[in-house]
Amino acid sequence: MSDLLKEKLDKRVLIFDGAIGTELYKRDFFVNTSYEGLVLTNPEQVKEIHRNYIDAGADVLTANTYGANRNKLRRFGLGDKVVEINRVAVELARQCCGTENLIGGSVGQIGESSYGHPISDELAQEIIQEQIGALKEASVDFIIFESLSTEKAVTDALTAIAGFPKLPYLISLTGPREPDAGNQFWANIMSQIKAAPHQPTAVGLNCGTGAEGMLSALESLLPLCPYPIVVQPNAGMPKSVDNRMIYMCSPEYLTTYAVRYVNLGARGVGGCCGTGPEHIRDIARSIRPLAKSMAKTTIELSEPQLPTVEPVPLEQRSKLAAKLVRGEWVTTIEVTPPRGFALGDVIEKAVQCRNAGVDAMNIPDGPRASSRISPLITAIEIQEKAGLEVILHFCCRDKNLIGMQADLLGCACKKINNILFITGDPPKLGDYPFASAVFDVDSIGILKVQSRLNQGVDIGGKPIGAPTSFCGGAGADPNSLDMKRELLRLRQKVEAGAEFIITQPVFSSESLLEMLEKMSDLKVPVIAGIWPLASYRNAEFMKNEVPGVVVPDEVMTRMAKADSKEEQRQVGIAIARESIAKIRHAVQGVQVSAPFGNVNTALEVLK
Repeated sequence: MSDLLKEKLDKRVLIFDGAIGTELYKRDFFVNTSYEGLVLTNPEQVKEIHRNYIDAGADVLTANTYGANRNKLRRFGLGDKVVEINRVAVELARQCCGTENLIGGSVGQIGESSYGHPISDELAQEIIQEQIGALKEASVDFIIFESLSTEKAVTDALTAIAGFPKLPYLISLTGPREPDAGNQFWANIMSQIKAAPHQPTAVGLNCGTGAEGMLSALESLLPLCPYPIVVQPNAGMPKSVDNRMIYMCSPEYLTTYAVRYVNLGARGVGGCCGTGPEHIRDIARSIRPLAKSMAKTTIELSEPQLPTVEPVPLEQRSKLAAKLVRGEWVTTIEVTPPRGFALGDVIEKAVQCRNAGVDAMNIPDGPRASSRISPLITAIEIQEKAGLEVILHFCCRDKNLIGMQADLLGCACKKINNILFITGDPPKLGDYPFASAVFDVDSIGILKVQSRLNQGVDIGGKPIGAPTSFCGGAGADPNSLDMKRELLRLRQKVEAGAEFIITQPVFSSESLLEMLEKMSDLKVPVIAGIWPLASYRNAEFMKNEVPGVVVPDEVMTRMAKADSKEEQRQVGIAIARESIAKIRHAVQGVQVSAPFGNVNTALEVLK
């Protein structure tokens, strides 16, 4: 049979469904019921759950067969219905699917025999293979061994599936919660899997822990695993409320971690115990545009119809570019455009920065998928009315290539030449989760477009007259969990035309210095992002809610010792100054954020 799971994992990130048992429990089927047997007695309830996951955006459904083996079913007097239950479970899932959806046949651990007597290896194989055979006859797309928590369970699964050499399978693991024990566990398990005669299509992580613990497990497993990885955490740890076990993890919280899993390299995400359609819907809305943007690392540009022209020398493109070429120290302050259309306050802040000797003002483009006044209009007003150069952030999320090129030509017309090209956050991270994300290209692709415009040619290979004079920059994350990928993309950005780099906010100078050492051969100026913490509450938000930002525990401790809000602000300023002092020798400037629009705080950092 063809391996449809592999075909789809090779093409894009897949959204798996969430828990079935949790959803059945919500429908008042309590734990003294065989949940697998409900496919015979309450098929419409099972189908409703599958339909809800499909409506939520799941690409993969898991048949309700987790405990549908002879040993577990016999406790409910259903030991003779293994074939029937597995067949009907797959049929019910199939009735809810579209042609593009896949169905995984869930196979859990077989459990112990009555009165705690162990099951022999021979009997264990017989029980597992009986269920696998039933699922294969039901035309399941692949087998998913779920919640395997011991080396013995993995051995049993690998031995059993070897009898079905053409049946695709995913082997999903539940590791120990202690990191040190986990490292050895993953190493032992991966040695087993790699030696198996019938190799898996993918390896999974599921159950056992919530979103944060699963992130640690993924970090441990990634360096050891040559297979695609699917991550399905619990919705946190359950709490007893009125004698029901309730999972308190919100869909939004789980989604922030799902985004991190994908950024690390996971090829599939879904949920396990406690997750429901609401969690999968939230994950799907964020992961789909994110996965699309991650795939858009290249762009096909038409051949020029006429010879390209020599770009304007970098030092002539802007005052900022000239300082970068001369190797001089540069200072910039970031101010977010307002939600309304009045720009008077922003202009006043820009004048204040100009008078303080700041080189440029950074203008974000819809940070965290927020909707604000056009950053291009804001940039024009600042340069023309405040007399201060800007660095315009240019996001790939909201417009297609035609619209982005039009805006770039508008920038050239109004001499907005310093531009930081970013891919952009998916809409679900902001206040408008139902907005569409375009992502025709990512930051690497749009950098190639601006480089072409600097040579007098557009994306279609047509001449535009005089070349543009963009000084294009790109972002970098010193705190990236996957530094190998981060450095690879940095090199691609520089090759595409990035002439300076601005980093995410830096609270740990060590991580930035390590990244700078690894990218030293690129010979590109780096401007370090600095965020002066406004309060302890602001520090908590940055630590827990902003992807790509790491706030060390010692910083949190210092912020917590200050009593008043003003004292906390002063500690935040001191920490920012100390960070600059530690990294100044290694970077060419700083971008200091104005927390909550307070440029006085940013200027105090630069004194």
